[in-house]
Amino acid sequence: MSVSVEKLQRLRKQAGHDAVVTSSSPLPPAHDPLPALRRMLGIREKARPAVTVRAHDRVLPGDEIAPGLLLLEQVLPFDRVPSEVDGTFARMHAFRTDNLLFFDTETTGLSGGTGTRAFMVGASDFVPDGLRVRQLLITHLSAEPAMLRAFAGWLSEDTRLVSYNGRCYDAPLLAARYRLARQGTPLAGIEHLDLLFPTRRRYRGVWENCRLATIERRALGIVREDDLPGSEAPGAWLQYLRGGDAGLLRRVLEHNFQDVVTLAHLLLHLSAPDAASPDGSVFTCTPP
Repeated sequence: MSVSVEKLQRLRKQAGHDAVVTSSSPLPPAHDPLPALRRMLGIREKARPAVTVRAHDRVLPGDEIAPGLLLLEQVLPFDRVPSEVDGTFARMHAFRTDNLLFFDTETTGLSGGTGTRAFMVGASDFVPDGLRVRQLLITHLSAEPAMLRAFAGWLSEDTRLVSYNGRCYDAPLLAARYRLARQGTPLAGIEHLDLLFPTRRRYRGVWENCRLATIERRALGIVREDDLPGSEAPGAWLQYLRGGDAGLLRRVLEHNFQDVVTLAHLLLHLSAPDAASPDGSVFTCTPP
């Protein structure tokens, strides 16, 4: 059925809609047919689940000693520390224990090179009350020079560094970072005892490998619980820098803490005159 234009205009006048619509007149609300169509078809609109925004866990332990640099420090009970140990196990003369500094770093990569940096340095030393453990952690890239200066303050001319593979990895990496930061390298001229080499001489071929975690479990009876592998440390730090949670980074701190504690135990184990080999026999070092 067709309706003429004239008839439509008469109907509009009869209905009282003869006013001229201008651009300033409000338009009637648009009609959305979808809700009515859903009701006709019996379709119920799914309730949207409430979105909960979880607050990021950004809490890290320690005291901020410089912008973006945290220091963690505590003293553990540690009995029976001799004033001097026999260095035969390392093909050395006897040496003091009061100037030893056990250290380990956590870095952004395992390959080294100038692009790799240390974001955490852990160290332990014997004090009258036990074993002191100190850790430096940078939470911002700009804090690296402050961390390097703080670590340099822990060293003196008679310090003897003790590490596990530190001569080949940790010490050269730190030396490179000191040079890039235009700071004098405090590691130059400091004696360095790397426990990896005497450990290999004693235990190579005895167990599956000479990784520190293996040696501490087999030789020292130390079993780590929920330990974060060192290979995951760079990702945990980068995640925190990008605004992520601090949970994994706290586990990196725990991993580093255990490393420097284990180094102290391992030194005393290797230097003990009655140290037994895995087959139960007494181990005797052969002097060079």
